[in-house]
Amino acid sequence: MNNPIIVGLDIGTTKIACFVGQRDEESDKVRILGYGKTESRGVDHGIVINIIETSDSIRKAVALAADQANVDIKEVYVGIAGQHIKSMQNQGSIMIPGDHSYITEEDIEKLIDDQLNIMLPPGEQIIHILPQNYIVDGEMLNVEINPVGVAGKQLKANFHIVTGNDTNILNIRKAVERAGLQIKLFVLEPIASAFAVLDKEERHNGVAIVDIGGGTTDIAIFHESNIHHTSVLPMAGKSITTDIKEGCNITQKDAERIKTRFGCCMPQSVDERDIISIPGIHSQPPREIPLKTLAGIIKARTEAILDQVAYEISLSGCDKRLIDGVVLTGGGAQLGHIKELADYTLGKYTRIGIPNTHLTKETPVELLEPMYATGIGLVLYGINEVEKAEKEAQAATAQEEPVAEPAPVVEEPVATPEPERHEPEPAAPAPEPQPKTRRFFRSLGLSCKDYLGRMLSPNPSDEEKEDE
Repeated sequence: MNNPIIVGLDIGTTKIACFVGQRDEESDKVRILGYGKTESRGVDHGIVINIIETSDSIRKAVALAADQANVDIKEVYVGIAGQHIKSMQNQGSIMIPGDHSYITEEDIEKLIDDQLNIMLPPGEQIIHILPQNYIVDGEMLNVEINPVGVAGKQLKANFHIVTGNDTNILNIRKAVERAGLQIKLFVLEPIASAFAVLDKEERHNGVAIVDIGGGTTDIAIFHESNIHHTSVLPMAGKSITTDIKEGCNITQKDAERIKTRFGCCMPQSVDERDIISIPGIHSQPPREIPLKTLAGIIKARTEAILDQVAYEISLSGCDKRLIDGVVLTGGGAQLGHIKELADYTLGKYTRIGIPNTHLTKETPVELLEPMYATGIGLVLYGINEVEKAEKEAQAATAQEEPVAEPAPVVEEPVATPEPERHEPEPAAPAPEPQPKTRRFFRSLGLSCKDYLGRMLSPNPSDEEKEDE
């Protein structure tokens, strides 16, 4: 099997990160060969506003990753998010052709391709078509059963379809191509993050992944190994930073710095005597900010974000199905005590998602942070897509190859005993042929002698006449 090098590009609101990875054949995990990160410019709430500035930031991050991995990067898997992302549910149906004795890969592909023809609002295009479950002749299949190979006449499926705005998608494409790269595939960011921080058991049991990034909070809800709901909220880490800036009357840069270094979501865990000193600008005196005040501001905005997350979970209909609770990831998941606040606000078990589950032990420690879950997840997603495509190609090739017919079995002839030969008994000698005269006398009942005697002797009636 081919072992390609995959590149993931995370275009975020606060940072642009590029990761290069490859499957490690010994451990069967993924090895990160190189990475690069730069400040994101020209992006607001996950949407590319300035193509030139964003393109320059992309070029810098990709160059750092390429130099470290010693590879030439041409194609990338790009994460996509933003307020323009929407999702919908749809059901598709096809009839199985009469010449198919069971459902084939072609039937599945046709059913999925038919979803490209659904009616969308003007200016939107499809990003993902995600099958949730399949129905054959009115009977829903268990999620663990592959529909390929099932006999039936009608195939239905319920789909989760993710769409995005044409203009915003085009702006991302222009920025990436201006940096000298080609987009292999767009991937919704919470789906990419799920590849980095979730395992198969969590996806099956039911879990919600909440990626609190810089400009948006992305949500993906899994149950029975399928995505049941996705959503993008316009509030995230940058909203918290803005609140700190306005509440403490400091610059955006200082607000981001103290949030990253001292940010906490539980004011009751902070000592009232702890104070942060912010250097003054232009000979102004330093500004002192109590940590308890800072924690209060952070808690208020974080609670508002989590309340929206709780609403999206209830809207999905999976509120009672999330056996494994909620996984927080992204830069916002690094705030102090956010797990405890999420436990209380969401009423579910919560953990912090670190992208170390599917990586080799040699992965640099600085990459094992929630903020890198999306970038690493893009690499994992790309590797999964390549391996899946190769398996499907091998299966298709195996179906096309004619099956060799077994050689005919040649039975050894069984020697049959020859029938006994009986010599025919000698036939009785045939009677000698008799002359025709003798046969004539025999027919009269006389011998030849008697016949002549009678003919020569006088007739008695004549002698009697002479005596008279």
